[in-house]
Amino acid sequence: MAPLDDGNGRPVRRVASVLGLVPEHADDYLRHHRAVWPEVLATLSAANVTNYSIYRHGDLLFSYFEYRGTDYEADMARIAGDPATQRWWALMTPMQQTLRSGPDEPWWTEIPEVFHLD
Repeated sequence: MAPLDDGNGRPVRRVASVLGLVPEHADDYLRHHRAVWPEVLATLSAANVTNYSIYRHGDLLFSYFEYRGTDYEADMARIAGDPATQRWWALMTPMQQTLRSGPDEPWWTEIPEVFHLD
């Protein structure tokens, strides 16, 4: 799908991903996500991530966000390099189960968009 325009000439990239949730950690995962650290949220915003949501269906997590910047790879690297985000990920990782099929694939599996209606 081609990037969208936000109405002001800026591109919008919609990103959807899936990940497993370790059942015995579900309560902790949900508790932590009711109070995501402000530093993590600030880094996401500074990296042009908006409209970020995570949904749960059983032991499956589905995330969606919109990227409104011009250098996706650089902004994702900025997030990955942030010390608070790294600590957050270290806390979350044992509660998650990746669906990737190989070690070189991302932790969250990005899924393609097949339909969208504005």
